[in-house]
Amino acid sequence: MSDLPYTPAEEQGRNFRTRQLITYLIIFAIVMFFAGLTSAYVVSMSGGYWVDINLPQAFHYSTAFILVSSVFAQLALRSAKGGAIARVPVFLGLTLALGIGFTVSQFKGWSELVAKGNFVVGSVLQNSGLYGADYSISLNGQPLVLEEDKFYLADDVARVRPLNAELEEQKNTASSYFYALTVAHLAHLAAGLISLW
Repeated sequence: MSDLPYTPAEEQGRNFRTRQLITYLIIFAIVMFFAGLTSAYVVSMSGGYWVDINLPQAFHYSTAFILVSSVFAQLALRSAKGGAIARVPVFLGLTLALGIGFTVSQFKGWSELVAKGNFVVGSVLQNSGLYGADYSISLNGQPLVLEEDKFYLADDVARVRPLNAELEEQKNTASSYFYALTVAHLAHLAAGLISLW
């Protein structure tokens, strides 16, 4: 008779169930984090001054990279479960390469945002891009009009009340949320790679 409370097979089953529960809790926490951040973004967008940023093309590429890498990660998992072990390193290599492409695209996109005056923390008026093409500003959902370097509400047809003094005091929270969301995605990718290690 053994002094162990569980047989090795039972212990392995318990360990698997524990890891599975932890995985589910982590997935739930990640989903809640992204849901909370997205909710805060949407709520903030609906009130006060808001900068609508036209995203650099690099972020579209990074989205494609991460979506396709997810497909290859699933193919690696299915290959492993199906016994096609020779395919697993190929699919994981493609997943890693696309993850690197995602990371490079994120940094390129951030550098383009910074070049246009969109910093992690900054003023609404720090944008140096072309108004209307690279960014636009709205107040309570109503787009502002830019004429002769002054911002006005669209219904201020006589252009008697410029909003620049108010805008100088406003923070560009859209930029802050965007950086937080993209850094969280990058951290999520890094955590996924660490968990595979």
